[in-house]
Amino acid sequence: MAEPSGAALGGHARYTYRLRVSSAAGTALEAEWARCRWVWNECVARSTKAHQDGETCGPARLDRMLTEARAGNAWLREGCSVPQQQIIRDFGKSRGKALKDIAQRLPVHRRTGMPKYKKKRETLPTLSYTRRGFRMRAGRLHLAGAIVLTVVWSRDLPAEPSSVRVYQDALGHWYCSFVVPAEVVPLPTTGAVIGIDWGVKVIATTTSGAHDLPHAEHGRKARKKLTRYDRMTARRRPKNGQAASKGYREAKRLRARAHRKVARQRQDTGRKWARKVVHDHDAIAVEDFRPKFLSRTTMARKAADAAIGTTKRALIEMGRKHGRDVRLVNPAHTTMDCAQCGARTKHALPLSERTYTCTACGAVSPRDKNSAHVMLVRAGLNPAGADRVRLDRSLSDRAA
Repeated sequence: MAEPSGAALGGHARYTYRLRVSSAAGTALEAEWARCRWVWNECVARSTKAHQDGETCGPARLDRMLTEARAGNAWLREGCSVPQQQIIRDFGKSRGKALKDIAQRLPVHRRTGMPKYKKKRETLPTLSYTRRGFRMRAGRLHLAGAIVLTVVWSRDLPAEPSSVRVYQDALGHWYCSFVVPAEVVPLPTTGAVIGIDWGVKVIATTTSGAHDLPHAEHGRKARKKLTRYDRMTARRRPKNGQAASKGYREAKRLRARAHRKVARQRQDTGRKWARKVVHDHDAIAVEDFRPKFLSRTTMARKAADAAIGTTKRALIEMGRKHGRDVRLVNPAHTTMDCAQCGARTKHALPLSERTYTCTACGAVSPRDKNSAHVMLVRAGLNPAGADRVRLDRSLSDRAA
C-alpha cells in the first residue's frame, strides 16, 4: 500500500510504500538501528555536558565524535556510516526545534532543551539513507550492508529518489519513504477563488457553502473501542524490571491498530476534501492556523479529532501538486474584522457568540463565514477589501 504523503518542502515530495522484510533483513535493520540509537544517545549526552559546561556542541563536533567512535569501536564500525551520520543531522534538527520552543516558552523534554534519550523498548526503528547508501535494482531496495528489501509497488515513482527513510510502525510493519522532486500536474483554470477559515465544530468554513468541511468525528465514533484497548493495556502493563507478557503485547497491537485506522480515516477525509477544493478553484486563501495551542484548552480532544493540521497540510500539498495559488493568511484579528467595511470590534468576541454583527456598517453574518471572507480580502483576492479601507482610515487618523 502506497501513501503519497507528499510532504513537499523545497520542491520535493515523499512517496511511501509498504516493505516485505525477511527475518534476516529484519535482524540486520534492528542491528543498524541499535547502532544509530547509540549515536543519538551519545549526542544527547555530549550536548548535555557541553551545555552544563557553558560550551557549544555543534554538528562539526558531533561528526568528530562519530569518527572517533567508529575508529575505536568495531561493533559501531560494522554498520553503515550513512544512517549514523543522518541520525546526527536529525538530532541537530530536533535540538533546534527544542531551542525554538524554549524561546517561545513552549514545553520541552528537558530543562536544558535537549531531546530525549532513545530507549530500546520505547522507540521504533527509523533509518535514513542518502544516495550513496541505497540502490534500486530489479524493483528491490538494496541498502548499504547487503540489506535487500522487497517493495510493494502500488504505484510508480515519478522520478529518481534522492533519499529514503526506512521505518517501522507500532504494528511491526516496515515502510520506506522516498524523497523525489515534486511533480506538477496542472488543472484547467476555473476563474474561481475561495477563502478558508479553520474551526473545531466545523473543520473548514469557506466562502463557498458547497465546500465546507463538517467534523467527521472519527475519533469519537471509535472512542469506545479505543478506551477498551487503553484499559487492557493499563491492566496488563508489566512492572519495572519485568518482561512484557504476551497479553500486554497483544493489547498494544490492538490499540495501535485502532489508532492507525482513525488516523488514516482523518487523512482520507482531508485529502478528498482538499482535492475537491483545489479542483474547483484557481486561488485559495487559507488561514495560517497553528492548532498546537489547542492541546492546552478544554477543546483539546475535539480539536485533535478534527485533525486541522493534517487537513491544512493536505490542502497545501494538493495545491502545490496541481499548480494552484495557495496563500497563507495571518490569523490575527480575523474574527474581529468586518469583511464588508473593514471595521474592527473593540474587544475579542467570545467563542459562544457565533454571529458577527458589525457596529460600523450593520452587516450581519455567521462568524466563521465572515472570517472566511476576511481571508480573501487579506490575500488580495478581493480588491475592495477591509484591509484597504482600514489602511486608509488609519493613515488619515495618523495625519490628523
